[in-house]
Amino acid sequence: MTSTSIAAAEAKALPIGALLGAMVSIQIGATFAKGLFPLIGANGTTALRLVVGALMLAAVLRPWRVRPSRAVLPWLIAYGVNLAALNLLFYAALARIPLGVAVALEFSGPLLVATLSSRRATDFVWVVLAVSGILLLSPFIHSGSALDPLGVMLALAAGGCWALYIVFAQKAGAELGSQTTAYGLVIAAALALPFGLAEAGTGLIAPAILVSALLVGLFSSALPFWLEMVALTRMPARLYGTLTCLEPALGALAGFLFLHEILSPLQCAGIAAVVVAAFGAALTTKPPVPSPE
Repeated sequence: MTSTSIAAAEAKALPIGALLGAMVSIQIGATFAKGLFPLIGANGTTALRLVVGALMLAAVLRPWRVRPSRAVLPWLIAYGVNLAALNLLFYAALARIPLGVAVALEFSGPLLVATLSSRRATDFVWVVLAVSGILLLSPFIHSGSALDPLGVMLALAAGGCWALYIVFAQKAGAELGSQTTAYGLVIAAALALPFGLAEAGTGLIAPAILVSALLVGLFSSALPFWLEMVALTRMPARLYGTLTCLEPALGALAGFLFLHEILSPLQCAGIAAVVVAAFGAALTTKPPVPSPE
């Protein structure tokens, strides 16, 4: 293998590896976050997650060294506002329905991006396989317990924000790169903090929850959002949307390992279908054209 082909393989593997790492991290963070709900509520947990994540990324990336231009500023603001809405909606849903279900419903957003931007028959096959897997993971098919209707609506709304997140992150990230994440988290934290204070008050700074808050901020915000920005600035929205088919599978697995959710045979089949679809898309999609940067 020549040095050119090795470099091309590394360029293709980097965004895929970054995105997979982000998805694993965010599911681990969600299990830590759910443990905070009885103490500070969903909004309080969301505010802590974003504030801690923003402080971590600001310390590492020092975004003030790169000032956004006037052209990109509207996209950056939209990215931050959408990020706050996405987190508030998803955590509110997570307080009402199981983790695996919330992630599967939220996935409707990026799945829509993958479907609408598909151009080849093979891409459509992977999307259909992913949809089949998500349906098998859905409790609507094989669970007798009723889901909270508000929780379902909140998760679907979070899915809509996730679809917009892909667009806004790519628009802002084209100029700012990984600094977009730091700026976006600062905006999102500022918007979410009043909601957290209204629900938890001074409980947000109680010493008993600071360690958990640091873990939530690291695994749910700082690390995955930075990794996602690395991926989004190096791959097309179609590939991103299809690869994130792993999200429902990882959510169900995290629920099983950390929240003791029992997986049925149909759920295992759904996980297998989603994994095959995600990696099938990764193997058959052409690598994006490298940016001048």
